[in-house]
Amino acid sequence: MHILAITIDLDDTLWPVMPALEQADRDLDNYLRQHYPQVARTWPIPAMRELRARVATERFDLAHDFTAQRYITLQKAFDACGIAEAPLDTLWEIYANARNRVELYPDALPALERLCMLRPVASLTNGNADLQRIGLHRHFAHHIAARDIGSAKPEAKIFLAAAERLGVAPENILHVGDDPELDVVGARDAGMRTAWINRTRHPWPDLLGAAPDLDLPDLATLIEWLDKHHAPLR
Repeated sequence: MHILAITIDLDDTLWPVMPALEQADRDLDNYLRQHYPQVARTWPIPAMRELRARVATERFDLAHDFTAQRYITLQKAFDACGIAEAPLDTLWEIYANARNRVELYPDALPALERLCMLRPVASLTNGNADLQRIGLHRHFAHHIAARDIGSAKPEAKIFLAAAERLGVAPENILHVGDDPELDVVGARDAGMRTAWINRTRHPWPDLLGAAPDLDLPDLATLIEWLDKHHAPLR
């Protein structure tokens, strides 16, 4: 492999996302209990999650934009309670603040620091993580988010947008991510090389076709491979 640039997924590749999402739900619920008790009673956390899932199904045209789906969810929750003026921006800020309080995997920051010395690095995500809030933005040359591109992984469009932004042909980009279908199959079908960060060491699902180029237990192992096979670009 002749790798000239790296794209890397965020959620569940650099940090486990579920703890942050669960805390975001709790913080939002606490705010509603204090300021809009009727909404909190009508839409406790499990019911709000069900509503969010229903919106995702109904608004498949927004499958690339989790933020828009969440705004719609909150508006529907308030509408159902007869409250027309929902403080959507305030609610989103509460949610986003907690959603971006993530705890990185121990190998993530050292890997990012080394990666950006070896190759140009772009983040590539379907989610709405905010690298500026998290404090990792300086490690990335570009940030490619599904909501900005109008296309989500595993569609080729978002991977090709990253290649265009990096100015590198897809076959010379290594995409790094945790999800077999969204990351590995998506990047492979877009012509990229693939590194599966397989922390749980699951076998590759044969039904997804060809295995990734690299099947790695963590990002530290990725750095070891890159150091061995790819000198820093001059």
